[in-house]
Amino acid sequence: MLIGAHVSPAGGLPKAIERGTQRGCRAIQIFNQSPRMWRPTTYREEDVAAFRAAMAASEIDAVLIHAVYLLNCASDDPDIRAKSLASLTHSLRVGHDIDAAGVVLHPGSAKTGHVGEAIARAGATIREALAASEGCELHLENTAGAGGTLGRSFDELAALLDAAGGEERLGVCLDSCHLLASGYDIRTSSGMDAVKRQAVRALGRGRIRSLHLNDSQTPLGSNRDRHANVGIGELGEEGCAAFLSAPGLQKLPCVLETPGENREGPSRTEVQLAMQLRQRGLQARKKQ
Repeated sequence: MLIGAHVSPAGGLPKAIERGTQRGCRAIQIFNQSPRMWRPTTYREEDVAAFRAAMAASEIDAVLIHAVYLLNCASDDPDIRAKSLASLTHSLRVGHDIDAAGVVLHPGSAKTGHVGEAIARAGATIREALAASEGCELHLENTAGAGGTLGRSFDELAALLDAAGGEERLGVCLDSCHLLASGYDIRTSSGMDAVKRQAVRALGRGRIRSLHLNDSQTPLGSNRDRHANVGIGELGEEGCAAFLSAPGLQKLPCVLETPGENREGPSRTEVQLAMQLRQRGLQARKKQ
């Protein structure tokens, strides 16, 4: 498993590799544009070449791009959907240029509208973005289930994949905090394995392509997306170890999106803790 952290590319794309290396990461995740603005960041060929060179010289083997939170591919507002399409397409093109393992996307929200219609709109928008880009995968992230957010269940994620065309470039990113908050009990290895089986039945084999490790400030089934630092939330160290050691997920990139100390994001110490918890989980499974 390629464990790492979400890091900032401020100062240039290679800075993300530098920050990931400082944290002892094997994988990193970045925003490819400001998360507070629609305007995309344009990278020159030399920026991309410098990133690729820095990554090749590092211990980092995978990079994910997280689409910015402004996107709502399911919106019933045509202007918001058009902006979401443009931003998502740009992210996928950047992902192709830097050889990203995938772009992670929150599928969108129905808000107070009809969920089925929202899934159809999201699927159509995603299909357009995939058609206007090439190569880079798109990973739909499961959600905590607050409000009208889409992707709170495996069946809903399966419906989104189908609405988006079901092509090979489509996958799923599983977030541990969101799983717990949406009612999936992954606090033990047996619980995590049962949840993974549910996911495979609903989504198909090979659809889980990336992972987010976050503990949860809120309890099972709370439907609230509140990340906690690794091991000190409702999952605890045992739950995080169970998630990290699940069979069939061991070759995937797994990034932390935790608040960190002083809300500065995941630290080297926390990344190392995650690596230790994975080993603890694997050893515990051998004794079962």
